[in-house]
Formats: sequence, C-alpha cells, structure tokens
Amino acid sequence: MNELTRLDGLVPEGLKPRTRKIVLEEYELPVDIGFHQYEIGNPQRLLVTVEVWLDEASFAEADDAAYAWDYDFLRSEVGALANSRRYNLQETLARAIYDLIAARRGVTALRVSTRKPDIYPDCAGVGVELSSF
Repeated sequence: MNELTRLDGLVPEGLKPRTRKIVLEEYELPVDIGFHQYEIGNPQRLLVTVEVWLDEASFAEADDAAYAWDYDFLRSEVGALANSRRYNLQETLARAIYDLIAARRGVTALRVSTRKPDIYPDCAGVGVELSSF
C-alpha cells in the first residue's frame, strides 16, 4: 500500500478541488505586431499568458501522461499562431489565441493576456486581456 492509497477518501468534502487550472505564463515571443510605421516588419517582444481551467475529466487523476491535458499544445500552437502572420493589434492576436484554446476538450474557463514589455520605459508593459469571467 503506498501513501496515496492510504489517503484515498480522506480529503474532507470542503477541501476537494473545485477548479483545475493549467498555466502558460509570460511565454516570450518575437512577434511582428503593431500599427505604427516603425513597428511594421520589426518583431517585438510579446509576453503571452494563458490560464486554462479544465473540467475534472480533463485533469489527470493518474500519474500518466496519457491522461494529461497537452501542455505542449499551448506552447507550440500559441507560438505558431503568433508567428503565422503580422498583427496590427494585440487584441486581434489575443482573440485568435482565445478562440483556439476555447474550442479544446475540457475547457471550462479561460484567460488570455498579451503584453509588450518594451514600449514605455516607465511601465512594465502594455497589453490586453480576454477572459470568460
């Protein structure tokens, strides 16, 4: 009998997880984004954060990759989308990322934010956020 087997069923009802979240935080990408003439054709650093809340069935119960939601999907598909074309607005890219992930299996809530960290010297960044709540 292992430690997990002995604890099975002992978590009080009030302490059972109500939500399950996977995070891709501040994924740094060089993106051709912006509508100013000096931005066009000059990729900028863009930080992308994606928070995905999942239903219980989509959050791995066993320590087996076959049951896990695909983290690699977040990173690879967000990167591919960001570099698939040039964007005038962060809003447009954030919406495309949002739509891509919202259509996936098990997603119950979602937050996508983008931020340009190098625009103003007196700010950590400027950006946009979309969320389902």
